[in-house]
This record gives sequence, C-alpha cells and structure tokens, in this order.
Amino acid sequence: MNQSYAAVAEAHARVPEAPILAQLDGVSLRYASDTLALANTSLTIRQGEFIAVVGPSGCGKSSLLKLVSGLHPPQEGTVTVDGVPVVRPLSICGMAFQNSSLLPWRTTLDNVLLPLEIVEPHASQFRRKRRDYEERARALLKLVGLSGFETRYPWELSGGMQQRTSLCRALIHEPRLLLLDEPFGALDAFTREDLWEVLQTLWIDKRPTVILVTHDLREAVYLADTIYVFSPRPGQIVHRAEIGFARPRSIETTYQPDFVDLVHELRGKIARH
Repeated sequence: MNQSYAAVAEAHARVPEAPILAQLDGVSLRYASDTLALANTSLTIRQGEFIAVVGPSGCGKSSLLKLVSGLHPPQEGTVTVDGVPVVRPLSICGMAFQNSSLLPWRTTLDNVLLPLEIVEPHASQFRRKRRDYEERARALLKLVGLSGFETRYPWELSGGMQQRTSLCRALIHEPRLLLLDEPFGALDAFTREDLWEVLQTLWIDKRPTVILVTHDLREAVYLADTIYVFSPRPGQIVHRAEIGFARPRSIETTYQPDFVDLVHELRGKIARH
C-alpha cells in the first residue's frame, strides 16, 4: 500500500466516530414473488458518512435503499434510524436514481423546488417562504454549475445537466440521508466523472449521510468513506473496505497505483463470490 494512503487511512481511523444514524440488524427481505433479496444483513451507518454498496446485479443493493428509507419493511430483523424503528417512509431522505425523473412540464427551478411542495414542514409554508426557497434552489444550482438554466425545461438539458438538477432536487429540503441508486449509470464516462466531482462538492458542502448504490468500482472508491461488497442473491455483506484517500479527491487520484490496486481488490472480492 502506498505510504501516503496508509498515513491518511491511519489518521482517518484516529478521528472520533460520529453518532450512528441508521442501523440494520439481521435484516432479511423477501418480495411477493418469493425472491429472497437480502439475507441476515447487518450494517451500521454513521452520521455524515458516505458509504457505497457494490456487488453483482440482483444482489439486493437497491433493496437496501428501500429498507433504510422505509419504502419496504423487512421480513426478519430490524431497521432503525435515529434509534427509532423504521415503519413508514422517512421524510429525512432525499433520493436520486439512474433516470432523473424530472417532470417535463416544470422548469429546472420548479423541478428542484418540488420536494418543498410535498415534504413537511416545508409544504405548509411553501407559499409564504417561496422566495427564500427559490434562493436556496438557485444557490444549489450555482453549486453544480447550472446558473442561467433555471427557466429551461428538461428536454432543453443534456443528460448530465438533468442529473445535476436531480441531485439538487434530492438535496433541496436538506435531507440528513441521501440515497443514490446508480445516479450516473446512464451517462458517458466523461460526464460521469464530472458528476463525481459535483457530488463530492455537494457532500463536502452539505454533509448529508450518503448511501450510493453503484456497479462502478472506480466511482465507489472515488466517492466513498466506506465500501460494502455484497454477495450474489440473496445479498449478504462479504467485505467492508475503509477508503483513506484525502479529500477533496480529483480524477487524477483514480490513476494512482494504490487507487487502482484497491479497485482490483474489490473486483476480486466480487468475482470470488
């Protein structure tokens, strides 16, 4: 292991641990089709942590997001957030997916504002505080390089610009927990790398707790503090890796020998299962 990486990892390990935000304890999830997606999965997620979940297709990565967000209950085990069992969808979550799912009849600004019209306590005061909310949305759009595009419609934006808008929409209500399901999977390699930097900037600036589901191991190592490798279905955690590269990371970081070695190590963990 590269000496600089080892030093950063050691310093990272000495930092006091943040409070636990979410906990899965012995969780199993079976769908109505009788498909066992997750089996006896336990996972601790700390406040402000950026974790990535990787593994083969169909291993239950997206199912994990449904459990944590309260969109689907487990058949076995418990899921808690802030020490309270999750029994319904959580309002502290923001979500973004591979498809940006922007509403075609709304402008960029209005798409970003949408969660504030739905999620309490913002919904009940949206009209009264709209000007403040618009300022918040414009600040987010500026942060991701979309100043000047507030009045454009989704069909006037590139795929990368749509995903930037989707990230702003997921963050506009200042969620404590940001759930990302292959958000850059449909984009070309150059756009995807640009958005890694955008997401890293957003995370450093806002510090939500992030769970990223991805098939891209470079993406996982570039963005995450901790990576969990899942086995084929039914999904179980077979490896946990702490990422010690200093932040902010750059695309040049991904070409360092220790970065490449870690990507290959993770690939080997997936291949052996």
